[in-house]
This record gives sequence, structure tokens and C-alpha cells, in this order.
Amino acid sequence: MTRMQYFRHRLFRMDWKAMWKTTGLLKKRSGKSRIWLITDMVKCAVRYNAGYIDYKIAQMYKLNDEQRKTVITRGISNEIVRRMNNKEFWHYFDDKAQFNEQFKKWIPRKWIRIEPDTDPDALYALCRDQEEMIGKPLEGSSGQGIRKYLPDSWKGGGKSFLKILLDDGIGILEEVVQQHPRMASLCPTSVNTCRIATLLGDKKQGIVYAFLRIGNGKVMDNVDCGGMASRIDLDTGKLLTVGADKQGNTFIKHPMTNTSIIGFEIPFWKEAKQMCLEAAEKFPEMRYVAWDVAITPDGPTFIEGNSFPSHAIPQFAAHYPDGIGILPEFRKFIDC
Repeated sequence: MTRMQYFRHRLFRMDWKAMWKTTGLLKKRSGKSRIWLITDMVKCAVRYNAGYIDYKIAQMYKLNDEQRKTVITRGISNEIVRRMNNKEFWHYFDDKAQFNEQFKKWIPRKWIRIEPDTDPDALYALCRDQEEMIGKPLEGSSGQGIRKYLPDSWKGGGKSFLKILLDDGIGILEEVVQQHPRMASLCPTSVNTCRIATLLGDKKQGIVYAFLRIGNGKVMDNVDCGGMASRIDLDTGKLLTVGADKQGNTFIKHPMTNTSIIGFEIPFWKEAKQMCLEAAEKFPEMRYVAWDVAITPDGPTFIEGNSFPSHAIPQFAAHYPDGIGILPEFRKFIDC
């Protein structure tokens, strides 16, 4: 799909009401007129395949053309995924039960697939000694449909609990990951995960970027659920930037715990990187994968792998104060 074809495709699917609301917000932030912003958005859409959300998150209204060329917009990200990942293998990542089975070497927690013929006795045996369990749809992203279950949910036995899970649209039930106390010191309400992206490129293979996703009071650390992210130094495992959320708010210290974000060092960082690099070789047909990694007291473990990595976190403006985005890092691996 050419840039102009992509632009026309997005134009017909545009949420015009949301776009108008976004321009109103940016008018207040930038001091520029709505007409100027809309004209500039169209320019960025045509030249850089940027949607209005890209424009907002990367604060493209502040950038010159040379800086804008370094932003990984939705259109560019989609093209990288299309080129790098064979769609016939996406299901190993999109189906959470298949992912757990394929990557069980790095997933020690207990889990069970939920479907109408799931054995109620096996379900109850998994839950009965647990204080809480996490249920997820088999497919989905951005933390949608994930629920936490407590003993009251299964006190009536496996059969009644199975019905609850099926009614809730749950496809897999898992033990709760116990995160490292150091990670919990940032935000104790969520498991704060490392988003580590591996790229098996034509020029180079390895980790192209890493961010720590940090919750902000909810069960999920996802930025679509109000969480924030900070960029991780690939060599040291230390956080390089302020925490930033999708609304453009920035945090030097976590607002709940007062823990400093910049300079925070992730435990077992070397092991986390090695785990992702090894896992990336399992399906070489999937050359660009974003791995969600939790750090437990015993080391790193996978939460999931993403066959279609979100491009939102790697372009938050707060992570690139000089206006130079992350696309140059991708160009070390592939032509894009």
C-alpha cells in the first residue's frame, strides 16, 4: 500500500469527532489555530503516514520536517509489521493459550484454557489454594477484558466458576505473577512490565528498543488503561526518561509511591534481554515481536508476545526531548 493509498484508507475510516476534539486540545497546548493544526495534520498524514493520534503523542506540531522524519508513525509501523511478520504465524502470539504453550520454558506459572468442555474439577484444583487469579480473553490487546478473580468466585465449585468465566468472555485463567519487590516499589497495584522489542533485521538482529510500563493505580500497567512508560537503557537496564502517559502528562516521581523514575534500575535485566533474544529465534518467520516481560523474585518471565507491536509507546514526545524519534534505531536493523 502506497502512502497515498494509506492516507485515503485512513481518511474514510477517520473518527472525525475524536479528531476535532484532539485539535481543540492541541490548540490550547500549542497556541496555534485549529485551521493551522488541521492543515499541518494533513501534511503529516501525507508525508509521514501519521494519524491525528500520532500527531498528538509525538507532539509533531513542535517538530520541523527533519525531526518528523524520525517518528515511527502508525503507517510506518504497519508497513514494518507487514514486511517482517508472516501472518500465518501470528496465531502463536495472538492466542494467549498457544503463546503460553509455545513459550512454556519461560512461563512457570500455572494456567488453564477456558472453554465449554474445560474440566471443572481441574479448574477448581488450580484455583482452590489461590488468593487471586487473572482471567483474560484468548485474544485482544491494551488490557481489554482482563479481570481479577478472588476466592468468592470459585467457592461454589468448578462448574459454577466455569460458567462465570465463560459469561465474562474469559479464554485463559492464570496464576497471578508475583513481581520483584523492587518493581512493586514503583506501583504495587499492577505488575509493571518491560516491553522489549526484538527485530531480526537484514542489517542487524537484536533488541531495537525497550520501555518499562508502569501502572498508576489500576490492575493493568498498559498506557491505554492510564499507565505510563519510561525508556530503558539497553545496556544497563536503568530508566532514562521521565514517565509519560498517553495524555502527555509526565512524571519525575511516581504519583502514588513517590519513587524516582529516572535512574530506576530493573532487576535481572541481563536475564530479561537474553530470554527475549532466545525466544525470538523460535519462530524466525516472526521477525519483529514486542515481548511483555515481568520481573519476579526469581527472574524474568513472559506475560505475552505481540505479533503487531503498538507504535504508541516508542514515540511519546517526552522520551525524545531533542525531537529525534526512534526511527533511526530501526534503520540500524532494516531499511524503512
